Order: sequence, then structure tokens, then C-alpha cells
Amino acid sequence: MREKKDEVQSVDLPVYESQPPAWLPKIHASADLGYVGFHPPRPGQDEDGLSDTNVKNGFILNQAVSVETFSAQAMINESLNSRETLTKLEQLMNDVFIRRADRIPPVPSSTFRIPTRVTLNDAKRQAWFADLANPDVPLHKLGKSVPHGAKGHDLLDLLHSNNVAISRAVWFLWVFGANETAGLRNKPTYVPMQYSIDWANVVTGYMKKQLVEIALPSAPRPGLNIKQTFKGVLADIDTRERWMSRFTYCLKLLRTFYAEDLVDHRTFLTWLVQQMMACNLAQAGFLTRLADEYLNDILSSRALARPLVEACLAKLFEIRTTSAHEFLTDTEDLLKVLLHRICLALPDALVSPKMWSTYSGLLEDIMLETSMKLPNDHSIEQNTRDLRHILSDNFFDIKKRNEAMLFRGPIAQVSARLGTAVSNVKLLNSISGDTDMNNIVYFGQNIDDSNFKEKLDMLLTWSVTPLQYGDHRPFTAVTLIRIWRDKACDRASRRGIATPSEFLQDQLFDWLDTSEVAGEVSNIRDVAFLYGKLVKHEIFSYASYIQRLIARGETGLSYTEEVGSRHRLFLGWIPLFNSTSSLTNQRKVTLHGARARQTFEDAAEREIRKEIRAVLPDLFEGTSVATWTSTTALLKQCQTLTKATRFEQVRTFRQWLLPVFKKRITRAGVDHAMLFKSYLVAVELMAFTKCFHSMLDLTLSMLEHSVDADSMNGLIATFERYMTIWNCMDVMPMIVKALDTAHQVWKLRGVQSRPLLALLVKFDNGRHLPEASRDRIASDIAAFTLALQPIVDRPDAVPEVLPEILLLAGDPDPNAPSILANGLWIKYRTSLDWAWKVWDNTVASLRQIPSMTSDVEARRACALRYGTFLWRVDQHLPNGLDGDVLQWFLGPGKAEVVALSADAWDVLKTLLLFLSIHGSLKTTTILQGLVYPAWQLGATRSMGRPVMSETYLSSANSLCFHLLLQEDGSNDTMPPIDLFELQYIRTKRQAVYEEPHFPLLVASVPILISLENNEEIPESLRTESTALRCHICQESGFRQGAYRNLEIIRETFENSPYLIDQDPSSENLSKRAIAGLRMILCDSTDEANIYDWPEVTCLLSPWKIAATTIQMQLQVKKLGRALCHESTAEFAAANLNKLTSMLFHHTRTAEEAYYVGEMARGADSTVASKFINNGFQCMTDLLLEAQSEPESSNANCLRRVGELLRVLIHVSRPFRDPPATLLAVDPQVLESFIVAIDWRFKILETNFLSENVQSQFIHNLVLLARLLQFAFSFKNAWTAKSKETCLSLSSLIFRFALHSASEDNLDISTYPILIDTLFVLYDELPHDAKLITFDPYRYYPNIPVTDISTEMPPEYRKQILSLLVQLPPDSVVTDLVNVHRDAQGNTVYGAPVVNKPWEWIENLGDPSVLDPKEEERDREEKERLHLKYLVKNSGSISLDHFGARLTGDGIKQRTLNDNEVQMEGRLRSFEDGMSENLFIRDWRETRWSSELSQETNNRHRGEFNADALFASDPSKAQSSRASPTSSIVSRSSTQGTASSLRQQHQQQSPSQTIHSRPSNSTVHDVIDVDMMPTTSSSTKRKAAAAAISDDEIEIIEGPVVGRPSQSAKKQKASKAPAAAKTRARKK
Repeated sequence: MREKKDEVQSVDLPVYESQPPAWLPKIHASADLGYVGFHPPRPGQDEDGLSDTNVKNGFILNQAVSVETFSAQAMINESLNSRETLTKLEQLMNDVFIRRADRIPPVPSSTFRIPTRVTLNDAKRQAWFADLANPDVPLHKLGKSVPHGAKGHDLLDLLHSNNVAISRAVWFLWVFGANETAGLRNKPTYVPMQYSIDWANVVTGYMKKQLVEIALPSAPRPGLNIKQTFKGVLADIDTRERWMSRFTYCLKLLRTFYAEDLVDHRTFLTWLVQQMMACNLAQAGFLTRLADEYLNDILSSRALARPLVEACLAKLFEIRTTSAHEFLTDTEDLLKVLLHRICLALPDALVSPKMWSTYSGLLEDIMLETSMKLPNDHSIEQNTRDLRHILSDNFFDIKKRNEAMLFRGPIAQVSARLGTAVSNVKLLNSISGDTDMNNIVYFGQNIDDSNFKEKLDMLLTWSVTPLQYGDHRPFTAVTLIRIWRDKACDRASRRGIATPSEFLQDQLFDWLDTSEVAGEVSNIRDVAFLYGKLVKHEIFSYASYIQRLIARGETGLSYTEEVGSRHRLFLGWIPLFNSTSSLTNQRKVTLHGARARQTFEDAAEREIRKEIRAVLPDLFEGTSVATWTSTTALLKQCQTLTKATRFEQVRTFRQWLLPVFKKRITRAGVDHAMLFKSYLVAVELMAFTKCFHSMLDLTLSMLEHSVDADSMNGLIATFERYMTIWNCMDVMPMIVKALDTAHQVWKLRGVQSRPLLALLVKFDNGRHLPEASRDRIASDIAAFTLALQPIVDRPDAVPEVLPEILLLAGDPDPNAPSILANGLWIKYRTSLDWAWKVWDNTVASLRQIPSMTSDVEARRACALRYGTFLWRVDQHLPNGLDGDVLQWFLGPGKAEVVALSADAWDVLKTLLLFLSIHGSLKTTTILQGLVYPAWQLGATRSMGRPVMSETYLSSANSLCFHLLLQEDGSNDTMPPIDLFELQYIRTKRQAVYEEPHFPLLVASVPILISLENNEEIPESLRTESTALRCHICQESGFRQGAYRNLEIIRETFENSPYLIDQDPSSENLSKRAIAGLRMILCDSTDEANIYDWPEVTCLLSPWKIAATTIQMQLQVKKLGRALCHESTAEFAAANLNKLTSMLFHHTRTAEEAYYVGEMARGADSTVASKFINNGFQCMTDLLLEAQSEPESSNANCLRRVGELLRVLIHVSRPFRDPPATLLAVDPQVLESFIVAIDWRFKILETNFLSENVQSQFIHNLVLLARLLQFAFSFKNAWTAKSKETCLSLSSLIFRFALHSASEDNLDISTYPILIDTLFVLYDELPHDAKLITFDPYRYYPNIPVTDISTEMPPEYRKQILSLLVQLPPDSVVTDLVNVHRDAQGNTVYGAPVVNKPWEWIENLGDPSVLDPKEEERDREEKERLHLKYLVKNSGSISLDHFGARLTGDGIKQRTLNDNEVQMEGRLRSFEDGMSENLFIRDWRETRWSSELSQETNNRHRGEFNADALFASDPSKAQSSRASPTSSIVSRSSTQGTASSLRQQHQQQSPSQTIHSRPSNSTVHDVIDVDMMPTTSSSTKRKAAAAAISDDEIEIIEGPVVGRPSQSAKKQKASKAPAAAKTRARKK
């Protein structure tokens, strides 16, 4: 029963079939070959047979071959050695891959459709927008259609009012724009980016509309009593919140628009820069932050960055000057940050001369401030310092470039030789009696220096040229040479080297032999004078001089030869000192011959001695002659002496007259008074012949034997009169010592001489006497002062009226003046003002003298009596009478002297001249107290007041003539009556030409000129004043003082109020002023041709160039004043044109250019503008001269243009710095100049762009660039032709810059000048007023980037790229091009990919939960196509654009659990993908992993669950990877399908990513091209075309059986199943 039951149950139970795991893949996709490694039992299999053998021994498969003896090695070797084996294998694999590729279906057609627009009613539209604002409503639900209706600003307001999320709002606007452009895409004129431009205008207009609402209150108008109320949108809380919400929403939209190229970058950035330029301060707070956000893109173009810099600076300046400064600190700080960033990233944006001239001070404050706002972190401290350093370097480079183009740099003196010569002449002319000769540094220490020879030549020429003034010059030259020689000899003796004596001898001989000045016969006396002193100090050897001339065979030395040598004069004129008889004989033989016994020199010497005996009878015990009245009368008696050679004069005085004098002085019983008169005559003769050494020796001998006050005063006068000469002779120490000795001798006699003490202190000047002697002299002066004016507690009071002084007029006693002076001193010596009152009473008494007697001689005799009285009073005063008299003249005496009559003036004049001769009054006191005030009264127009006294003016002129110009004695009662008094007058007038009085004398010259122009003054007085001025200005002492104080001359004539004409229509005063200055400096009295060009030699002469410059500066300034008045403007303009034309056409060298520029400096803006315009016109003529001139003249023309440029730079320099007004250039003049420059540039282009460029071409190119920079540094008005020419010039200079920056023609000195010139051109070209829109790119080069060579320095290329208009912004199509393959299969690059942002809208993908019907349809499609994965071409960019094709592979899902690491190896046994780098995969699969512990193996075996591992949602299931072996190209093809597979592995739309500008990252997920850089199908990147990566390696292997687990490796090979006998193979 039981068996039956079992049989029934067995029939009823189903047959068990072993099923493989769900995760186990099939061996073949279509053929039924089973599963990998799955062998379930089957009925009838061999193992089920229960034979005896199987039961006893187990089932054993028979071997196909004899295992023990069979070997396949021979078969394998035979196959491997066959030539066809590899070919067959290759063919097999190719067939496999071809068949696999053929059976793979193509990429399906694009299924993307733009959501259509539908018209909805208000309720449905509002509901639709509500769904759009609801994040829970998926976009694919709304993406079937979008509502049609609102546009532009209304649409943006609608999105804001519904508070639509930014990502969803962008999607909607993207769809909206795609529909707008859909109908235009098939038109031939369609531009894909045009709608981005239109939308940028919409967005910027929307923002501007909001910014306009931020208004500022207007300033109240003065005079209008209108109550104003202002309420801004930001003032109220509610309106501010609404405005801020809308503006913020707009900015968020803008960020995404900008990142996705939905707004045109150039349009938006141009608008932003324009708004920064035009906004108010309230709007600037928002726009500045917007500019900061988009600054990186602005910095890619100088066309945008430069106006932004100017806008920032304007806003900063406005903030600093506004009263609301404290509320705008954040905006101010951000503006500074913007400028800092621009300076760091694009310093060229700050290179703009006009902008720099306006904001240079503000920029410097911003860039150099140390408070850079950076995080306070020690880790970035070094970076902060580096940033500051870079910022500082960039700023100083910007400053240097701007200053260079504004020509603000210091004026370079091009000629060091001429400049040094002018400086040396000024130094030499500055030497006076107070100069310490040992402290003057004229020569350098090195005799090998070429400058030494030039300086020596300059010194020798200066000492003899008639263009300089002063008898001290030869002594100065000799002393400077001697001091240098002594120091050089001292150094040579210490160092043991040769002394410079021979070198000096050679140089001095060469100067005599070659100098033009020395060779002029008119200069022979001065040359002999100079070389005589050189011979005296043994600097120049007369014997060597003769020997050298004889040795070289010099002809014409003897007077017997008809043709004479220039050296004959030198040999005959140069005097000898301490000469030997052999030298004298050699000289005689050379000049007169060997047989000459008597020479004309001997006869002349005898005649000279005869003449001297006649004029000095007292010395030779002859008959006394009448007193000499003048030097002229004396010299008439000594004609032979005056005409004799220097040799004869010196020999006569030194060898004959001086010994006679010294012998007579020491003779006992000599009449000192008569001897003193002979001394004064001899001094006059020696002064005329310039024998000052003999004069000094004679004066020192007389000083040693002086016994009375008269002779002492005469000697002191001689010392003082020639003080400058004594100082230049370097004999001051000897004179001071002699004066000190004389003072001590007289002190022992009980006599104190105030003039001797004063001269001793003056000559010593704290340099020569020892300190003890100086203290002793100071003590003597103090004791002398105390003796003459005791100090008491109660000084004596002097009555206002002293009747005894008036009584002196009638007292004939010759001793009466002395008695009266002694009595007054004894009575009032303790009083401090007794001398002032004595002088006041004396003048009052003098006014009475004309009423006492009518006899002129009697009046003068009475005046002399009062003079003697005052002279005695002066001797009783410790400081003399001079100070009190000057105080009286400048005080109450002003009114008294004006009221004096002509007779009273005659008496007063006699008194004053007497006091001046006797030293009681200084000449400067009389001039300052009487003469200058009279001239000032005469120069001042009365204007209704009484006219000044003609007597006063005439008397003042007469007094001035006697004091400064008189050279003949009157020989009557009016001093000076003889030659001796004239010598005292000459002594006292020396102080007038020295400091501190000389500036007062110079200041009186314009006063005299004004007086001469005063028509209220009688013609006779004006003529007299003119003659007086002319004689004063031509005096040698005045000229010497003028050239020593040229700056005083210049300042006086430029600033004197007396030279300003009261009648602007009259040119008389200006002409007289210019003529007066020329008379002082140039010996010219011609007033008719004052604007004539001076001699070129005079201009370039270092002796006159400084003086000529002063003269020209005055002329230019006077013309400027005349130009300001309508009546004189025409005449002044003509004269200025004449002057400038002569200046420019005579300027041919750099030296002339520098000093001509100096002459024009200091002119006002009107004259300077005229000067500049004439200069431009002259340069234009020179530039265009080459049209008719030969090629050889081109270089000369451009050289002259360069020199004229130096002149104009010099003239315009004072107007470069603020607050000076910038000069203006006439538009027509500028137009002609630019045309000429353009023509010159075009000529250079043909030569410059050739292979062999001459240095002269480069020099000319730089010159033309600098000329263009100079032209644009002025204010100008543009003409149409100027603008057109500059546009052509900009293109030409751009080509020059490219050429200079290229690697083959790199010129680092030319390129910076060219590029800066280009910047100036772009900045200066005016914007068309007719254009409504602001276009900063208007004049910039519009060429593609590909035309710019990469073979140039990176910094140069960056500069040039910043100028381009077509500089492409970074976008999704950057560096992408269209490619195709030609017939040979080669890749051919085509046109760049055109950006179509409004067509490439976001793909929303399929819903996350598919409809069951859709899922069934997909499954059937997969089964039909025999594909594991299904690819959909549903993106807005079709996969066809990327050459994509299906491969059947998938991407394996990554293991998420760290504990399942071992599963990856097992999974790869069945399925591999492209999830890792090829080389990483090769490394992994060719190496065994470390053996795991038994616990780990057990855990993995127990926990491993294939169903759980692969159980996931459908999207994850579809993302499992396919084997890469099915691709015959690369995995790039697989990645190319990513756009259609994003829905399987992304849960969120990429458009929901918020784009942030500060992050500098742009996510282009919308158009699904984030995989584009690695595509290699039909669209490739140029930049990565040659790059080697694992993506370019083709995988040609078949499927690889995965490695078993570690536990499986331990099984025996013979026992392991076939599936387990797999091994890792290296691919």
C-alpha cells in the first residue's frame, strides 16, 4: 500500500528544474548556450549511470588525449611561426567587431520639441504661474505648453510678483525666448546671439528703470522762495523693501542669464560702464557692487576698463567733496578696491594722460595708502605684502608712462658741454672781493679727464674775452690754476708720480697756438696780461715757450720777417719777471735778430721814463705841475706809456719806477705830502696799464712809512678800490698782515684810525688773522667806541635847535668847524641822537645860505665849511655820521629836500660830495636817501596831484652823475676838483655795484625807464634821465655786477611795477623796457629792432647765453601782456610771430633747442599757446619738406623737428602741472600737423616692415610717436579730417606695434612707446555726438584673435588682446569647432561652433515614475533591438552633433558599502564598464589581492546576496555598466550619450543649480554639453586634439572572465571545474 501511495505521489509532483540566479548573465544574448558557470543536472547525463566502475571508482571523464605523453607545444609553435596566424586572428577580431557594430541600431532621431505657446485666460494664466512658482509641481508637467501674453518688463514684473524661483523662472524665460526666435532661425540673416543682445537691452532697461527711481534732492536755487519737498524711494520702509526685493530678484536672474549667455556680455558690460559714468552717488552704491561682481570680464577689454577707471575716479572725487561723505564710506572703499584690482590686473587701463592730469593726486593717494582691506590672517601676510609690492610697482610704472606722455619730466639738458660751460661761467662771474678763492672747486683732481682741458680752455678764454667784464679775470684764472697746480704737485710728491707742470705747459701752449680768441690782435694786451701772471707764478715757462717755437721751426717770429707769426706778438708782449740775462738775450735775438743793438723797445722805454718824470716832478725833484684834474689829462701826457706793449710797461714800472719810489720813501726828510701826491699819480698810471702787482708793492711800502691821516686814508682808499683784484690775486693774507702791523704801529703812537680798523675787519672776513689778533682788534674797536661815546645812565639831552651851527656860516676862522665839532661832542657825546640833530640843524642852516649871499663861490665855500664841520663830527662818532643821515633822508628829510630851491640844492650838493670824498657819507646812502626817491616821484604820474619839483629831479640826476659817472675834476669849488678827489669818488662808488646795494641800483633802472615815459616830466629832464641811465648801464662796474647777479636783473625787469604801462594801448613803455634790458646785457641801444633774432654765435656763446635768455624771456612776457589788449594785440601777434619764426628757423642743434626753450619759459598761457601753434606749424612745414627734397634731407628734417620738439616741451612745461591751464592748439594747425605725421608714418611703413630695419628708421618711428603724443597733450578741437586721419593712424600704429612685438622683430624699446601712443589715440578720438548709444569699442581694432601671433612675449600679447573688439568671452562653445572626415578618413577642422543659447534650452527629462504602458513599450523596444539599455535622443542638442552612436554598453553602479569591496572583483567577472581609468584597471586585474582571513571569507560567503546587491530602483538598475569591449572607438562614444541618460542618474533638474558670479564657475547643464571636452567624434576641441589620454585608447579585447575568490584559488587544477580555471591576463 505504501508503495502504491508513493507511486501516486511521484506522478503528481512536478519535475524539479534547477534555475540559475536572477543576477547570473547568459553566455550569449540570443543563442541558448546557457549561463556562465551554471551546469544543473539533466536527465540521461553520464554521471547518472550506475555501472560497477562508476560505483567502485567514481565517475571519471576520459581524457581526449593521452595526458601523460601528449604535448601541444609543437602544434602551438607551428601555428605561431606561421605568417598567417596573426593576420587570421586580427581578421577574426575585426569581423567580430564589424558584425557587432552592424547589428547595433543607430541613434534615434531627436524627439525634442519646444514647449508650445498657448493663449490662456487670466484665471488659467494666473494658475499656471502659481504652479510655476510652486516647487512641488514638476516642470515636465508644465513643459508641454507655456502661456502667451506678457513680454519684456511686464513679464519680469510678473515673475517677481509671483515669487517664482530663479531656476524655474530662467526655464520659463528660456522657453519664452526659444519660441520668440523659432520663426527667425530659417532666415539667412538670422544671428543666434541677436536675441541675447535684445534680451540684454530688456534686462538693462529694466534695471535702469529701477535705478532711475533712486533720485537725489536738487540743490535749492538762490533767490527762489519756493518750498521744496523730497521723498525718495529708499526713504520709506515699505517702498524700500519693495524696491530692494525687485532689484535683488533682477540681479539673481541676471547672474543666470549672464552665465548661460542669455544676455550678451558685451552689451551688458557696456551698459554697466556707461551707467557708472552717468549715475549719481545714490545709484553708485548699487552699480559699484555690480561692477565688482562682473569686473573680471570687464578687465579682459581695455575699451571697458579705461572708462570704468575714469568713472570710479570721478565718483571718488565727488564723494570726497560732498557733504554726505560719512554715509558713503562703503561705496568709497569698494571704489578703491575696484581701482586696486584694475591696477593689478590691467594697468594699461590707467594709462591715459588726460585722465592722469585730472586725477593724478587722487590716484596716488588711493594706490599708495597702506590700509588695504585684506583678511587679518598670518598665513596670507606674505601674499598681502606681495600684492602691495605689485600694486606699487604697477602704479609707479603707470605714473612714469603718463608723466612721459604729458611731458612733465625734468628738461634734460642735451649738451653737457654747453651746460657745464654756462655753469662754469656763472661760477666765475660770481667771484667778488668776499669770495674765498681756496674754496672754489673749478678743476677736478684727475688731469687725464677730458673735461679738464675744456675747463682750462674755458677759463683762459673767459679771462681775456671782451664779452666779459672786470680786470680781475686774469688774476682769477691764474690763481685757480696755481691752486690746482700746488695741490696736484703735493699729491704727486706723496704718491711719487710726475708733477703736472709739463702737462700745464703743453696745455697753455696749445691754447696760445690754437685759440681764436687769443689770436685776435685786439685781445693781445689781455692775453699778454694773463700770460705775464702765469710766467710770474712759474706756471708757464717763457724759456720753454721760446725753445719749443724754435724747435718746431716756427717762422715769422722776428720783426725782420715780412709775414709774422701769431707767436711774434705773444713773445713781444708777454712781460718777464725775475728773468735772467740769458733769457732776455734769447728773447731779443728771437724777436730782433742777433745783430740788433738798439731796439724800438729800448727807445720806447726811454720815452716812457721821460713821460713819467714829467708827470711826477716831485719824485724826481723837478718842477711841480698843476694838479691833475682827470685821468684823461694825465694820460695825454703819457701817450707812449699807454700805447706801449705789456712787456715795456711792466719792465718800466718793476725795474725802474718802483725801485725809485721805494728809495725815495726811505730817504730821510722826505716831504710825505708831495710824495703821497706822486703816489696817487703813479697808482693812476699803474691802474690804467693794469700793473697791479707793482701797485700793490708800492702801496705796501707807502703803508709801512705812512705818518699822517691823509696818506693813510689815501692808501686805504687804494686798497678798498681794488679789493676784488687783491682777492683774486690771493694776496689778501699779505695785505691783512700789513694792515694789522700798521694798526699796531699807529696804536703805539697813540692814534686810532677808524677807517683802518674797518678795512682790516672787512679784508680779514674771519679768514686770515689768527684768533688772538682778531680778539685784539675787537677789543680795540670796543675801547675806541667807548671812548667816543661813553655809556651813562642819563644821556645828555640835545635841544632841537642848535643856533651855534647856523652861526658857523658867518665865521671865517678856518678852525671854527673843528672847534664847533669838538665843543658839541664834549657837550653831547653821551647822547645817542646828537649826530642826527646836528645834521638836521646843518641842513636847516644850508637852506639859509642862499639868502645870505648871492655869490655862488661864497655859497660853496660856506658849504665846504659846513662839510669840514660834519667831517669832524663824523670823526667823533664811533659808527660815523652815515647811519644818522640815511635815517634822516628816509624820514623827515623827504619833505624838506623836495622843497629846496635850486640854490639850496647847489649848496647841499657841494656838501654831500665833500662828505662822500672824505668818507663821512657813503655813496649808497646818498643814492638811497636822495636820488632813488626823486626818480620814484618822477616815475609816478600825478593823477591830479601837484607835479614834483623839477629842481629836485634835476639835482638828483646831477648828484648821481657826480657820484657814479664823473671822471673829470671840476677845477673849481664844486667837488671833486682834481684827480685825487676823483680817486676817492671811484673808491666809494665800488660799493654801489656790490651786494647788498646793487639790487637797489638795478631796481632803479625800471624806475628811470618809467620816468622817461612820463609825459608830465619836461622833455629835457627825460632826455637827461635817459642819458644818465644809458651811461650807468654801460659802466664796467655795473656790467660786472649785472653778470654776477643775472637773476636779480631778470626778477627786476619781470616784476617791477614801474614797467606796467598805465595805457595798455601804448607800446612805448614795453619797448623801452626791452631796450633797457638789452642795453644792460648786450650793449644795444636800438629800440626799433628789439624783436630781431640775435646772432647765433651770441646765442650759443656761454658768455652771453644766460643774459640773452633773460632778454628773450622779458620780450615774450611783454608780448603776452600786449596780446591781452585789443588795441595792441595785432601788433604784438605780428611781433610774436616774427620772433618765434626766427627762433624756430634758426634752431638747428640740440644745444640751441634747449636754450631757446629756456628763453620762452615763464610766458603766460596766451603767448605760450601762440608759441606752441607756431611751433606746430613750423614742424609741419619741416615734415612736408621731404615731398620736394631729396632723400638725404629727410634725416636732417626729422632731426630739426626733434630739436623743435625740445623747444616746445620746454615752453609748455610750466603749464603741465595743476592748477595751470592746459594750453590749446588751433584745430587747423593740429589738422595739418596730424596729416603730416600720417604721411611720415606711411613712408616709414614701407621700410620698417621689411626684414632689414635700419636703426635710423626706428629712431624716426619713435620720434613720430612722441610727436603724436605731444600733439594730444594739449586741448584741441577735432575736425572731420583730423578724426579721419587719426583713425587711419591708429590702424597703422597697431600694425607697427604688432610688428615690434613679434618674436622675429622684437624691440623692447620701441613697442612700449607705440602701444602707449595707441592708447592715447583711442582715448583722444572723440565719440560721435550723433550716436545715441555708448560704444567704447568704436575705434578699437576689429580683427579676430587668430590673427594675433602667439610668438610674442606673454605680457605684450595680453596687452594687444585687451584691445580687440572680437575677443570671445568664455562660453560653452569656447574652443569648439565643427569637424568632418575627408575621403581618406582624416579629420578636417571647420568653422567654430556658433553659440545658440536660446535654442539650447534645458531638457527636463522623463518623469521619475513612468507610466506602466511606457515601461512596457521600453521593454519591448529593448527586446526588439536586443539591447540591454535604451538611449533616447531627447535633448535640445541632438546627439548627431557629437557623432554619437549606440554601443550596447552600460555603466556599472558603484558599490556604496565599504564591506562589499570584494564584490567588485566578482562582478567584474561577469560585467565590466568604464568607471575607472584604463591603466588603473590594468594594474588591478593583473595583480592578485592579499589573502583574506577565513573569517572574512566566511562572512562574505554568508552575507553575499546577489538579489539584494542588484535590487534597486529602475533608474539605478539602468545605470549598471556595460563591458567596454563592445566599443571599437573609445568610451567617448558612450559618454556622448550622457545627455540622454542624465534622467537615469540625476534626480534633480540641473537648472535648479544657482549660479554665483563670485565663485567664477559656470555650470552649463542646461544644454547637456558638460561631457563635450572628452568627445572625439565629429566635434573636437583644438586644444586637446594632440593630448594623450586613456580616453583615446581603443579596447580591442573580448570579454574577460572574472577572477575567482581567494578561496577558489586553493583548489587543485585537476579537480577544479572549468569555470574556476580562469586566470588574470595582462591586457
